[in-house]
Amino acid sequence: MKKEFLKKQKEKLEEQKKRLEERLSALAKRSVKVRGDWITRYPEFNGGHLEEEADEVEEYGNLLSIGYTLELELKKINDSLEKMRKGKYGICEKCKKPISQERLKAYPQAKFCKKCQ
Repeated sequence: MKKEFLKKQKEKLEEQKKRLEERLSALAKRSVKVRGDWITRYPEFNGGHLEEEADEVEEYGNLLSIGYTLELELKKINDSLEKMRKGKYGICEKCKKPISQERLKAYPQAKFCKKCQ
């Protein structure tokens, strides 16, 4: 793979990583115990109305789902950046053949070629 292509892909991945971390930090905090893990903030109850507290718990459930999805995408990006460091970026994890540059341009964190996906 050409160095210029890899450089552009790395820039894309780093930018996506930054945006995901910003979105995650709005609803969660980084875990001090598990590297790469985020903990969704639980609502604080100040002796308010039961209905308001129920709404907060429901919103927390929604935030858990969103946070989980963002974490998964962030993990894929981090995995791709690690593959770049090891010189294994762009290789299908199933068939071990190169992933097309078109696929990587569209989805830089792709783990599989189009055929294996």
